[in-house]
Amino acid sequence: MFSQNSNPDRLVLLTGGTGYVGGRLLRALEERGINLRCMARLPEVLKSRVAKTTEIVQGDVLLPETLRSALEGVDTAYYLVHSMGSAGDFEEQDRLAALNFAEAAKIAGVRRLIYLGGLGRDDQLSRHLSSRQEVGQILRDSGVLTIEFRASIIIGSGSLSFEMIRALVEKLPVMITPRWVRVKAQPIAIEDVLSYLSEALDLETESSRIFEIGGPDQVSYEELMKEYAYQKGLRRWVIPVPVLTPRLSSLWLGLVTPVFARIGKKLLNSVKNATVVEDQTALKVFKCRPRGISQAMREALSNEDRDFAETRWSDALSSKGRERGFGGVRFGSRIVASHSATIQCSPSEAFHPIQRIGGENGWYFANWLWQIRGFMDLLAGGVGVRRGRRQPVAVATGDAIDFWRVEAYVPDRLLRLKAEMKVPGRAWLQFEVEPSGDGSVIRQTAIFDPLGAWGLLYWYALYPIHQIIFSGMLRGILRAARKVSQIPQQ
Repeated sequence: MFSQNSNPDRLVLLTGGTGYVGGRLLRALEERGINLRCMARLPEVLKSRVAKTTEIVQGDVLLPETLRSALEGVDTAYYLVHSMGSAGDFEEQDRLAALNFAEAAKIAGVRRLIYLGGLGRDDQLSRHLSSRQEVGQILRDSGVLTIEFRASIIIGSGSLSFEMIRALVEKLPVMITPRWVRVKAQPIAIEDVLSYLSEALDLETESSRIFEIGGPDQVSYEELMKEYAYQKGLRRWVIPVPVLTPRLSSLWLGLVTPVFARIGKKLLNSVKNATVVEDQTALKVFKCRPRGISQAMREALSNEDRDFAETRWSDALSSKGRERGFGGVRFGSRIVASHSATIQCSPSEAFHPIQRIGGENGWYFANWLWQIRGFMDLLAGGVGVRRGRRQPVAVATGDAIDFWRVEAYVPDRLLRLKAEMKVPGRAWLQFEVEPSGDGSVIRQTAIFDPLGAWGLLYWYALYPIHQIIFSGMLRGILRAARKVSQIPQQ
């Protein structure tokens, strides 16, 4: 069923490379050594995310004139575009986008299209799922051979469904759950979705195909929330009620988790009816054997730390524009507060005071407050600040610095500390230095992963104090860096 000699020279086009699935598929295809081209409305957004061998082109599926050059010479194209997050009529936008892309692909002589849609029976489709399946039909009707995958809930850190589950479980010790929370679905791990999409490149078929994909477990959102709570060590009570409709639920969800206010209704309307695999053909055709929800959830929680650690917070924060609110900026369950400043010295000189932080050298601002925090930590059974640091200047990954642990260290560039004091959650303090013109930018970022309601209360109660301390610390680092480079004090 699969080609034994995959053509390494074929050109593959990926759309949706800035999205959740597309962004992860981008990395997977690059690791396979695929001759890859990415199309994006804003190419500059992808520049820092792709390998040097990956081509980036500008294109917009709603502007047909931009598609010709993007599809030129393409053998296979992934269509991972979706407009559910838009403020307008997402069905009409998705329909128009699919028609434009399908026609352009046919004219360009594209041999194969690969598309990811949604599971659901024809007689039980919401507007969202109906639109997803209509897009697949449009692609097939173009005459270009199309492989369509249909999936239910995707489990992975950063996926829409996973983040909704996380937000509800983390924030609500007691959950009043409507009927739709107990409707069956068949979740699939993001890793398995990527395996199917990648394998589809080499599938030998002479006609368009539809494959329903899912993990081995048929579960409800309620069961997924209980699994998340179990793996996070949270005790949650679920109280079922029969009257809360998806419309009312979306309004409630918008209050509890503001990030879903705009798309909550569209998402929840999709879970009124079961979304389970009824056709097992994918297991016969593909090599992928999807994992169960326990393993998928465990890996999602584990992988988020790796993905989080690899994130460039300067890029992530700037992508949010001027959005700033009391308490910092939210990224999934984590809260981020960042400060930066420019100094006219080399990165090495700017980083010099950072690598000396803690211990006898102190924290560059309000050291007495740090001592009080350490004493409180001792009373709570924590490590306090008595550990100091191994050496006054040298730093290595794994070193203890007062009540922090060095999680990552790159000389003259990065120091990331993970908190080992008693806190209701997990916390990091990160320092980055980058060259900027004739000088350097010092960026200081506080990151908190709250554990339940107590974690959120802790963060927001102390946020004003943290702002004062971290701003003062950055000013102290700048003063110390100026002394190192002998820059006059400002």
